Amino acid sequence: MNINRLVETMTREEKVALVSGYDQWHTVEIPRLGIPSIMVSDGPHGLRKQGAEGDHLGIGISTPSTCFPPAATSANSWDPGLLYAMGQAIGEEALQEGVSVVLGPGVNIKRSPLCGRNFEYFSEDPWLAGELAKGWIEGVQSIGVGACIKHFAANSQERWRMLNDSLVDERALREIYLAAFEHAVREAQPWTLMPAYNKLNGAYCCENQELLESILRTEWGFEGATISDWGAVNDPTLSIRAGLDLEMPASYGVSAQQLEEDLVSGRLTEHALNKAVRRVLELVAKGQAQKREFRYDADAHHGLARKIAAESAVLLKNTDGVLPLSKEQKVCIVGQFAEHPRYQGTGSSQINPSRLDTILGLLEKEKAPYTYAKGYEL
Repeated sequence: MNINRLVETMTREEKVALVSGYDQWHTVEIPRLGIPSIMVSDGPHGLRKQGAEGDHLGIGISTPSTCFPPAATSANSWDPGLLYAMGQAIGEEALQEGVSVVLGPGVNIKRSPLCGRNFEYFSEDPWLAGELAKGWIEGVQSIGVGACIKHFAANSQERWRMLNDSLVDERALREIYLAAFEHAVREAQPWTLMPAYNKLNGAYCCENQELLESILRTEWGFEGATISDWGAVNDPTLSIRAGLDLEMPASYGVSAQQLEEDLVSGRLTEHALNKAVRRVLELVAKGQAQKREFRYDADAHHGLARKIAAESAVLLKNTDGVLPLSKEQKVCIVGQFAEHPRYQGTGSSQINPSRLDTILGLLEKEKAPYTYAKGYEL
């Protein structure tokens, strides 16, 4: 794909169409020029591929996939190698399903227990978050599938997330909120990066030129494409001028109309639009070039998920050596999570697991003696 020639050949209508999604999960195809569509999909802890239109809220059903431990758990391992293996496995599942970019990892810093997405962020510590993100990204991209590091930046709470303005001074921003992103971008070069919903110091992240151009590209040397969080674009022209490349999901012509009007009025220059178009084309070319037939080993991936969960378990104190329990020792199991476990977050991380182990099921399999009281109704 000769990208420079394509940009010169494309009509204005084709350019403004390309910088917005076709639907929830696909880029725009332009058959006249042989430009294909590629698919992106959630999420950080397993593939959440949806058919047809789908949704980004985790409401609709998705293709069964391996459900890996969320970042809140895997960070307890302090093991980038395990995160590399997880990313590699998720990349294999994406490759099988024809997905070119997996939307993860999430590396925002946990600053409040009220943040609804803490389960999909690694840590309060920027160094740990950056190292684990680097491992995950390198694992996914070793398969030929792109990663999308998110949510950039200072996305610290879910309530009013479309309106929040995170006010952060320069030192805190650099040493805490940007540090994990910087480390992962410099070391792993993810294919894509996702600006967040919120404002940062007065400017929406998708319209924040200091964030997307001065810091991300000029200082850190980011070479990939920027993809908005789903529905995060407030003004498509300001976003492109600031360094956003692809608005997701589809705006169904609304953004295209504004971009065309602003090109005519001079509010948007052809040069700024061409930069975004070129990066989208580079992403499409990279994703298309890596597509191939592949079948992953579901048993091996389930075993890997179990291993990561075990390696991430934290034991504060083994009082009097009570652990490990013997198979002959009778135990009492209390609570319905033993039958119906809560094992992941919701929304974009809502995986449809290909298989699910339960405490009671495993005790039965091991023929271990136990009593069970379900306790309160869930």
